[in-house]
Amino acid sequence: MEKIKCIAIDDEPFALEILSEDIGKVPFLELKGKFSSPILVKDNLDNIDLIFLDIQMPNISGIHFLRNLENPPMVIFTTAFHQYAMDGFDLKVIDYLLKPIPYERFLQAVEHARELFELRLQRQKKEKHFLVVYSEYKQIKVFSEDIVYIEGLKDYVKIYLHNQPKPILTRLNLKGILEKLPQNQFSRVHNSFIVSMTQIQSFQKNFIFLQNGQQIPVGAKFLKGFFEKIKQI
Repeated sequence: MEKIKCIAIDDEPFALEILSEDIGKVPFLELKGKFSSPILVKDNLDNIDLIFLDIQMPNISGIHFLRNLENPPMVIFTTAFHQYAMDGFDLKVIDYLLKPIPYERFLQAVEHARELFELRLQRQKKEKHFLVVYSEYKQIKVFSEDIVYIEGLKDYVKIYLHNQPKPILTRLNLKGILEKLPQNQFSRVHNSFIVSMTQIQSFQKNFIFLQNGQQIPVGAKFLKGFFEKIKQI
């Protein structure tokens, strides 16, 4: 199965280390980072599926942090305090683990997370993703699976589709259209290009070769993110 990418947040070093070790024992979990404070997380939630989150921490509590996330991933609270259980229920967290956390109880929580993760993956596969763009004075429905690559032209983008020689030209920028696309299926590889990961035939350090023969340059600042997504395919 596809691994559940997770991070751990806890201000107690020993607790964070124990939690990291427990995560490492589970084959379907992949620890992408551990943090002593939610403040340090910043932009590290991209492509994260699960957060192990302590509650009582200096500067900002886990509850406050979670309430302020616009589209939070799955969350398992890890805390020494039982009185926040109702908050966890209100915030729809996966589970509520009390420290010290028995490994068997930890496994029970992550198994619940795996069931939900697999259910979401199945639902995503059944539902075809699409976006609606305005072009040539009309609204056009574009299925993401039909997109080969996208080229940015300042305030416009060209969307290149399968079996359609003429691209769709619409008034958007690359950042804006990338936010509308499934993050695991597309990667921005250059200041001027987004590619569909399923359309990649081969790649070198500086170039990607698509199945239709198109050659796309890869910018140095996008290399790391691109390689991370390649590993997930």
